[in-house]
Amino acid sequence: MSSNADLETRRAAALARGVGVQTQNFAVSAENATVTDADGRELIDFAAGIAVVNTGHRHPKVIEAVKAQLDAFTHTCHQVMPYEPYVRLAERLNEKVPGDFDKKSIFVTTGAESVENAIKIARAYTGRNAVIAFSGGFHGRTFMTMTLTGKVAPYKAGFGAMMPDVFHVPFPNALHGVSTEDSFAAMESLFKTDLDPTRLAAVIFEPVQGEGGFNPAPHDFVKRLRAFCDEHGIVMIADEVQTGFARTGTLFAMDAYDVAADVTTMAKGLGGGLPIAAVTGRAEIMDAANPGGLGGTYGGNPLGIAAGNAVLDVIEEEDLCARANELGSRLKQRLEAIRANMPEIAEIRGPGFMVAVELMTDGKPDAALTQRIRVEALNRGLLLLTCGVYGNVIRFLAPITIPDDQMAKALDILEEAMTAAKEG
Repeated sequence: MSSNADLETRRAAALARGVGVQTQNFAVSAENATVTDADGRELIDFAAGIAVVNTGHRHPKVIEAVKAQLDAFTHTCHQVMPYEPYVRLAERLNEKVPGDFDKKSIFVTTGAESVENAIKIARAYTGRNAVIAFSGGFHGRTFMTMTLTGKVAPYKAGFGAMMPDVFHVPFPNALHGVSTEDSFAAMESLFKTDLDPTRLAAVIFEPVQGEGGFNPAPHDFVKRLRAFCDEHGIVMIADEVQTGFARTGTLFAMDAYDVAADVTTMAKGLGGGLPIAAVTGRAEIMDAANPGGLGGTYGGNPLGIAAGNAVLDVIEEEDLCARANELGSRLKQRLEAIRANMPEIAEIRGPGFMVAVELMTDGKPDAALTQRIRVEALNRGLLLLTCGVYGNVIRFLAPITIPDDQMAKALDILEEAMTAAKEG
């Protein structure tokens, strides 16, 4: 078997430079919250494929469902020859996605595709073009979704002109001095200088920003955004690609708010490791596109659909929403204890088991310290991810199924890594 070093040499020679990687640890096998690399080293996975395997690597129920589907068929293209599990998963999402109204769904393959289609649907429904997104938001790497993304490097740099009729407004962030009032003042300024709100098709936001730093949307912000959309006939889109499927302690992050979005995008945790994404929304909005206007050859692939149905079963049967809240509470308590000796921890935040720490030194974002912590943790066997507009946030995304003893070991490693990084 090739070593990590051998594989890294091959990777560098064979793969385009634009496909960045966080580590030179090549996965060989994985089980629940443990990944084994090409050198035979076991890592505790606090990345979960960026919030994909919320139900753990290779959950037995998900594997069983996919194997059963493999024995039946792997592809027909749903638009050519449909199949019942696709309909069943749509019915379940229509019931579970927040919002007390009739809903319909479609399935695609990636989170970016789900966002692309949500914008298409909103434009078809409203007959308008413009879209508002928010600073720090991440929505994908296609041309429309990287235009919506509120961060230039590395997502937009070097790719030329972005899509037209997309406007950005500051996202509330108390730590960095941006309030809900500031966000709406910026929106009002936008309407005075650049955009007639009657041209707006949609407003898209993450209930908890993912790549932007795990910044939860304040409740008053979401409520005002809902009222604004209602006033102007605008489609409100909640991007739940990273927040969905028990990660935030509720099935969807928007379950914690007292208003609902018109359209919800989702992917990642839905497939438990298999590629599948969805758009669910008000039936009248979802029906705006003409037949043939939505879809894709691999959209709602039978294997991904089988995994999605199994994931919903696992979340319900194992009460993973409650488990996410329990694990998140343990993590926050430990981080608060570490904070007593590490004032560089400026904030600990996030709902459920979607938790992050932001690191600042002398009041300024400290990306260097953040990276040292990540490396120190990796050297000790704990895989962490960083994020944030300034690169100074560590996000914690372990599978919600992580065993208690492994969680305790991970927290010990984390404390050791943070102490070593500070001293270094």
